[in-house]
Amino acid sequence: MIRELWAFRELVYFLAWRDVKVRYKQTVLGVLWAVIQPFFTMVLFTLVFGQLAKIPTDGIPGPIFYFSALVPWIYFSSTVTNAGMSLVANSGLVTKIYFPRIILPAAAALGSLVDFLISSVFLVGFIVYYEVPLGRNLLLWPVLVVLLMLLTLGLGAFFAALNVKYRDIKYALPFFIQLLLFATPIIYPVSMVPERFQWLFALNPLSALIEAFRNVLDPTRTVNWSVLGICVAVTGVVFISGVAYFRSTEKAMADLV
Repeated sequence: MIRELWAFRELVYFLAWRDVKVRYKQTVLGVLWAVIQPFFTMVLFTLVFGQLAKIPTDGIPGPIFYFSALVPWIYFSSTVTNAGMSLVANSGLVTKIYFPRIILPAAAALGSLVDFLISSVFLVGFIVYYEVPLGRNLLLWPVLVVLLMLLTLGLGAFFAALNVKYRDIKYALPFFIQLLLFATPIIYPVSMVPERFQWLFALNPLSALIEAFRNVLDPTRTVNWSVLGICVAVTGVVFISGVAYFRSTEKAMADLV
């Protein structure tokens, strides 16, 4: 599969760039939408959950606390959705020519990375404004991005293959992502979760990633290496299982899609 992806790497780039262009074609604000969505969501979370509900942010300034979680969350939710629908959305392409089908969810993951990077640059502005000092833990940021991409691609490939067989996925996937929003520490810190339930959050790799994205921004906070290690293991299992299931159903995709 890796050899095939490398042989068709230009197609991956083309499809990823096509997704980016289509997303912002004939829009007034263009790529600014990559910042507008997490920014206004952050403002709403800060007002409702920070000011009204008084949910603690563990000493992190509210805008940074929410924005640093929303950037990876929006990448995850949008990419899993787009990757899950990628085969059906490109059915004409799938039925006419041969290429490794995994390219379609991979292109969705790569294309959404543009929005992620733009939002990350905007996050730097918050760090400068609130004068948050940076430490060597920030070097983990690229590693966390790779883990996030692998987790997203594994789930996206699984749902894409499943969607070819069962079109219920079109309705079930947004519902699943909505539930996952509340099961992931985005609007609240992990410290609010009772200790006896902490292990459940360790099994959710997205929870560990979100918390790690927050922790690497503040040198006074420590990265929970044991939880991050579990996250790496679970992410590996999700990625390998998702891609393996995708490959096992690949031959019948052109007939079913």
